[in-house]
Amino acid sequence: MLDSSAKTRTRRRGSHQLFRTFEHTAFRLETREEYKSANEAEALRQFLAGEPVDMGWFRSWLTMIREATTAGRQFRRVRVVSMPMSDYSRFGVFCSQYTNEAGEDIRYLARHDAAGLPDYDYWLFDSRKLLRMHFDPDETFLGGEVIEDPAVIVQHNYWRDAAWHRATRRDDFAIE
Repeated sequence: MLDSSAKTRTRRRGSHQLFRTFEHTAFRLETREEYKSANEAEALRQFLAGEPVDMGWFRSWLTMIREATTAGRQFRRVRVVSMPMSDYSRFGVFCSQYTNEAGEDIRYLARHDAAGLPDYDYWLFDSRKLLRMHFDPDETFLGGEVIEDPAVIVQHNYWRDAAWHRATRRDDFAIE
């Protein structure tokens, strides 16, 4: 965890506002093998069982993406995945067809091609607001740490650009 200087604040609540208030771009680097979320548990079970997947749990996220992209704002994401992919990563590829249709640009990067990138998740808003994400040992999201140190933010911009350059578009990755 980064230091607790005046340039770093931890927020357990309220960071969701960053998704509604960014002006131009929201970028996410995802590095975990899986994420535990009660919201998606049933959809994941359905996917793994080969059943039709009820995507109702995803509706508000997709609506937010559509509204933002209709207004000219961009959502971008790079998912770092191990090969062969885990069941959860395969579920993520499945779900990303819906987020891409809503306007998010999701790309994939094989873990063996991710050298030099951090091993933690973060969101970067407008290249100037950084939200480092924290998870417990069971992969449950604990909250986000807002980082305001300019040097740290510049480093995360570099990592964003490096990840984006190396990653493969979702539709191309899904057929590989």
